Amino acid sequence: MQLGALVYEEGEGARVDEFLAGLARELRGSGIRLAGAIQHNTDGGDRCRCDMTLEDLASGRLIDISERRGPEARGCRLDSFALEDAVGAVISSLEARPDLLILNRFGKREAEGHGFRGAIEFALANNAPVLIAVSRANLPAWTAFAEQMGEVLPFDDKTVLRWCLQRSAQARARMRGELPAQATAPAQPSRLPEAPSGRSSSHR
Repeated sequence: MQLGALVYEEGEGARVDEFLAGLARELRGSGIRLAGAIQHNTDGGDRCRCDMTLEDLASGRLIDISERRGPEARGCRLDSFALEDAVGAVISSLEARPDLLILNRFGKREAEGHGFRGAIEFALANNAPVLIAVSRANLPAWTAFAEQMGEVLPFDDKTVLRWCLQRSAQARARMRGELPAQATAPAQPSRLPEAPSGRSSSHR
C-alpha cells in the first residue's frame, strides 16, 4: 500500500511531531528525496502556549503557522494564511517527483477536502508513497478517503523506516518503468494541483 498512517491519541501530537522529525533526518541521510511538511513546536513564552513551525521538507524552509493571540489567550491558534503558504510550497515541490511525501497531519482541513488534500492525491496518482499522521478523531474521515489504499503503521522506528525505504524504492522503480504503476483511488489528479489562495477560519 502507498498510503501509511500513524494514528495517535489526543494529547500525543508533540510525540508524533518529534517522531516524524527524527524519521525525516534518517531518511535524508539514506538519500531519500523528500517532500511534505513536518511540525516543530517551541515554547511561546507569554505569547501563547506554543509556537508551531512547519518545515518544508523539500527546501528546509521554516514557516511559522502560529497566530499571535497575546498572553491571556488559551491554546494555540493556527494562522491559516501561513498554513496555505506551507501548502503552496509543498505542492510546488511535487513537480520534482519526490521519493516520499511526509505530512504532519490529516486534519479537519484535509477531511473537508482542503489543506494538504490535493498534495496527497497528486502524490498517490503519480505513484509516490505518502506517510501522514492522523488523530483518532479524524480516523473515520481518513479511512473514507484512503479506501483500500491505506494502512496503519505502529509507532516503531524500525518498522516505519523500513516501510518508507521500501515504498520509496518501489516508487523509483516505477518511475524507471521497472514496476507497473499501482491503481489509485478514483478522482485523483495526475496534474499538479493549484496552490491555495484566500483565508479560511478552519482549524486543523
